[in-house]
Amino acid sequence: MKVVNIVGARPQFIKLAPVLRAIKRYNQKYPKNVIESVIIHTGQHYDYEMSQIFFEELEIEEPDYYLEVGSGSHGHQTGEILKRTEDVLLSERPDLVIVYGDTNSTLGGALAAAKLHIPVAHVEAGLRSFNRQMPEEINRVLTDHISDLLFCPTKVAVENLKREGIEKGVYFVGDVMYDSVLYNIKLAEKNSEIMSYLRLKPKTYALATVHRAGNTDNYQRLITIFQALEKIAQEIIPVILPLHTRTRRRLEKLGIVLKNVRIFEPLSYLDMLLLEKNARVILTDSGGVQKEAFFLKVPCITLREETEWIETVETGWNTLVGCNIEKILEAVQTAKPGKKNCNPYGDGQAADKIVSIIVKGYEG
Repeated sequence: MKVVNIVGARPQFIKLAPVLRAIKRYNQKYPKNVIESVIIHTGQHYDYEMSQIFFEELEIEEPDYYLEVGSGSHGHQTGEILKRTEDVLLSERPDLVIVYGDTNSTLGGALAAAKLHIPVAHVEAGLRSFNRQMPEEINRVLTDHISDLLFCPTKVAVENLKREGIEKGVYFVGDVMYDSVLYNIKLAEKNSEIMSYLRLKPKTYALATVHRAGNTDNYQRLITIFQALEKIAQEIIPVILPLHTRTRRRLEKLGIVLKNVRIFEPLSYLDMLLLEKNARVILTDSGGVQKEAFFLKVPCITLREETEWIETVETGWNTLVGCNIEKILEAVQTAKPGKKNCNPYGDGQAADKIVSIIVKGYEG
């Protein structure tokens, strides 16, 4: 059996790694019935910090294909991914294409496979923010509706699909990002020196990330969020900010200079995990960071009005504040742990379940 994995952005590399480990375990157990795994890297994230270093840290083998799509408008990027992926699929002729998450690489890869009548498996299916202004929401919905196997991280995701009339091929397997955090936090604690490098002590700082287009492309929102971060750093607690390349460009264009927030280049996955674990509170607009905060049991403040990961809010670990300065400041001052001994994201074995289901489907 041959499967093609399509990835192109940091969160997808993190989701890919446990699936590749599960495939390796399966192949070792069943050497006469191995799964041949091919990796297509679309190049959606094209700089070293946001791409290559994650492959190295996560011990993912070099991609078999690097499409070098690069940046561009959503339509241009998705179209280029579709076009270039189609050429690879025609050459490889896989039995299954696996796409991950909600990026343009997800949708472009799924469309290329579906139009060639190659079955599609969507890892992280069924998520909904119910905000169609988000390009990620469009990608999720369309990918789910052309997928043959839908691997859901939560039971809420299963229900979301059911409401849209999708019930065939739907499986609740848990979250592969939980698999990844369980595996990699041990490596981070052993190998990362980021805490000593930044001279930080546990629970003495807030960690922030800002990169969503809904925030970076809306200058008033961006200005408000960074005014809040400056105020937090000045009056409440030091703020550490690994600054996304796109966000840095927006700040430079607006002439915003941060005097109190400590800014750094984008960090490696292991460094980021360790900073997340040791933060007193996390402020973010990232879906992945929201979940990592939940897995590591660190209070999270989400700089959006909605989230796909509603379970993090319902269990008290996540607070939605949008871009309101007063709400952001209040949330930081009142941040506290949520419910303990609860995990709606599975048992940390999602990748093995995915591989098992794929093999059973292929065998008939």
